Amino acid sequence: TCRWEIRFFCRGLRTVGLVLLYYVFSIGITFYNKWLMKGFHYPLFMTLVHLALIFCLSALTRRAMQCWTGKPRIVLSWTDYLHKVSPTALATALDIGLSNWSFLFITISLYTMTKSSAVLFILFFSLVFKLEEPNPFLILVVLLISCGLFMFTYESTQFNLEGFIMVLLASFIGGIRWTLTQVLMQKAELGLQNPIDTMYHLQPLMFLGLFPLFLYNEGLSLCSSEKLFRVTELSPLLYSLFTLSIGGALAFGLGFSEFLLVSRTSSLTLSISGIFKEVCTMLLAARLMGDKLSTLNWLGFVVCLCGISLHVGVKTYYSKSKWSVLWLTVHNTV
Repeated sequence: TCRWEIRFFCRGLRTVGLVLLYYVFSIGITFYNKWLMKGFHYPLFMTLVHLALIFCLSALTRRAMQCWTGKPRIVLSWTDYLHKVSPTALATALDIGLSNWSFLFITISLYTMTKSSAVLFILFFSLVFKLEEPNPFLILVVLLISCGLFMFTYESTQFNLEGFIMVLLASFIGGIRWTLTQVLMQKAELGLQNPIDTMYHLQPLMFLGLFPLFLYNEGLSLCSSEKLFRVTELSPLLYSLFTLSIGGALAFGLGFSEFLLVSRTSSLTLSISGIFKEVCTMLLAARLMGDKLSTLNWLGFVVCLCGISLHVGVKTYYSKSKWSVLWLTVHNTV
């Protein structure tokens, strides 16, 4: 009994540690990018630097894993790479790019609230791709999140239409992104079940997909910027590259911490942690960044969280029901 209690305590302590690690990277990159955008008005270039750094760190991690296990890592053929990975890479690049771009216009509170609507689009595309089965609770989930989003943005004193549209579009593309990512990682023949391998293969195509948009919107102004290409002293250039590199390290840490949390616990733990993470982000934004929220805004946030919580609970219930039916079928067959 004593050994079981010690083991249970250690497992709980490990879970708390992994959740806190996920919080550090997730909340950290949100506030860091918002802070950086106050003085560095090139979000697409920032995203490109992040992608390049994530690719390098993924390659190093793959190399370390290969040396540790002695087994070669998966490398896709060009045919599979271009035909099966490119749609996911393009959707991911647009989602991240638009999300970072929106920080030029909106507060962290509005970003967090609007970004939570991604659950609606993930549900929609999961039904389209038949990854989820329709159930009566989905209508209630959609209504709760939609009403919560409307209440949060209604008569908001810090509302910005351009930034709001950017985040909403990012959430829509994010629904496509995560649905395609799930399909990509579930294809056993591709061998991309490990998120490090997925991150490694996605980054180059994401970079190429976002690069034309960067050239169109920021290319000319960045070339004439004294912070980068027209720099007169070395120290401002090194400072800019250093601050951009910190964001890239946080982005890689976020993906890696999500992988650790899911692999060591479950996707349900990640979903529940995500709900509390949004609460923490909103409270910190109001406390540290001075985001102004009315009672109606907070009520809308609570309604939206109820919708997300209901979605997590329903998904867990149906998943357990499927496993119970499967177990009974196998047991009766035996």
